[in-house]
Amino acid sequence: MTHPRRNVSRRGFVVGAAGLGAAVLLPASTTAASAAPSTRPGPRPDGSSRSRAEQSWRALQTYFRVDDGSGLYREQHPSASTDNPYSYEWPFSQAHVAALDLTGMVGVGRRYDAALRDHVRAQRHYRVAEGTTGLPGYGSYPSPPYGAQAGDIFYDDNEWVGLKDVQQHLVGADRDGAALRDAERIFDLVVSAWDDDDSHAAPGGFFWTQATWSTDRNTVSNMPAAELGLRLHQLTGRKRYRDWALRAYRWTNEHLQRDSGLYDDHLDLAGVVEDTVWSYNQGVPVGVNVLLHALTGQRRYLDEAERIADAAARWFADPEHPLEGQPPFFNSIYFKNLLLLDAATGRSAHRRAMEAWADHVWRQQRDDATGLFLFDPGSATASAPGTTQMIQQAAMTQVYAVLAWPRSRYRLLY
Repeated sequence: MTHPRRNVSRRGFVVGAAGLGAAVLLPASTTAASAAPSTRPGPRPDGSSRSRAEQSWRALQTYFRVDDGSGLYREQHPSASTDNPYSYEWPFSQAHVAALDLTGMVGVGRRYDAALRDHVRAQRHYRVAEGTTGLPGYGSYPSPPYGAQAGDIFYDDNEWVGLKDVQQHLVGADRDGAALRDAERIFDLVVSAWDDDDSHAAPGGFFWTQATWSTDRNTVSNMPAAELGLRLHQLTGRKRYRDWALRAYRWTNEHLQRDSGLYDDHLDLAGVVEDTVWSYNQGVPVGVNVLLHALTGQRRYLDEAERIADAAARWFADPEHPLEGQPPFFNSIYFKNLLLLDAATGRSAHRRAMEAWADHVWRQQRDDATGLFLFDPGSATASAPGTTQMIQQAAMTQVYAVLAWPRSRYRLLY
């Protein structure tokens, strides 16, 4: 089965709006010695963000939800005649996370408990009983009867579901422990993806997919695995999770991290590095280092988190590669991990940067008539505003929902 989402995830959408000023978008450097976490309450949840989250969610349900009882979504709006009936797993997982993030909003979160349960049920449509490593996981497309055949297993797809599971457990929405068990099964699947062939250049690292057309080992298949492993170690105390997390963390740092602190995208079996700088590949290592600091108490991990965050801020302040040129579903992951850093330092610089970007998107890239976000101006015509990918709408729903959280809950993110 072909997998269009791989094309989406390997190139940014060209954004037509003017770039934001770096002083507005990006926080000041924090590499100087940081203060201990503040005892001040921090910024209050933003009521306008809550309203924006709810409006974005309604548009997501109106234009993408398939009305056939499956609980699944379409890939884009308007749909094309060649589209599959349902979205791929990666977009669905982000709609699932959006439902979870909405439940955390102050004052109104309980309204979305039923939606979260619906997404938990629909997630099962992507289950694959046995992949190429003999373990179950989530395929890239719904399994029969919803799809003609299950899609290939992508390890990063599964890691996002695992991290969603952990967040669901941490916020108290995992009353029977099913989400935590699912996260543990996913981690077993990921461990089976470790490259143990010493004949490869830079042996080690988790492969990106079970599909035969790729043998890449990616930042996005290794750092989210490390984050998931550290979370599972926190929750269960099992040393195995920590050990595998550190193994993935060290391999990625050795082979895909630049001296500046930034991360390249992936490495092939010949040792050739693909050096695109994606925002989520910078954000997740920040979160990993924050978790390592929490687990060990070692200041060096928090310093490293700040170093990576500062390097990313400088990179995206450059007009050659602005943050608004990154896919919004990468930026949602990027900013959530930066909020984890804010929670650890007691600061609000990254929240302010997130607010500035989110406000820019709301004002410049949203169609007021539909509530849909428009990131692909090339798809617009005189009679139609353009195409919106479901994953874009889901990502922006997440962003506004999390901005409606109190800072005390940031530590529960990824």
